[in-house]
Amino acid sequence: MGYKVQIGLSNKHLHLKEEDIEILFGKGHKLTPTKDLVQPGQFACEEKVDIVGPKATLKGIRVLGPARPETQIELAATDARAIGIKAPVRESGKLEGTPGCKLIGPCGEVELDHGVMIALRHLHLNPQQAEEAGLKDKDVVSIKIEGERGLVFNNVLVRAGVKHEKEIHLDTDEGNAAGCGPNTMAEVIK
Repeated sequence: MGYKVQIGLSNKHLHLKEEDIEILFGKGHKLTPTKDLVQPGQFACEEKVDIVGPKATLKGIRVLGPARPETQIELAATDARAIGIKAPVRESGKLEGTPGCKLIGPCGEVELDHGVMIALRHLHLNPQQAEEAGLKDKDVVSIKIEGERGLVFNNVLVRAGVKHEKEIHLDTDEGNAAGCGPNTMAEVIK
């Protein structure tokens, strides 16, 4: 039996830079944490915004904190298609060449010329967990999910470091395709 890791399903969300937080929510506004996430220092926020594309609007989309150096919108392919945006699959933070959108908050609007992406599926590990698994940062692995709709996902990026904790991130399209629910585990295949 291989190295097992729990799957965390990532619903559509966004990360905001400080300047955009102030435009959307008001001067001096600080994000309001509502729930800590598995990844150290990361949290879901009370704040929500609308994401406007050429075809439609996604209403009330959750902001995740803390603030980032650059605003990043993470959608599943189904969400991107629904609002008319052709979003590429990217590693977090790799936003060059991505399309933009409009964000609407309670205090203002931000027109982005880039930042919309479909997150590359990835495996978070802290240094000790990476050593246990025989993996290192930037490795690419596959994961196997058992069950009625079991699947093997290839091209899973390993993100290992002190700011990470053991968890596989799939978006809702991927999780639904594999029949993932709470506490679904996957086996890492090197």
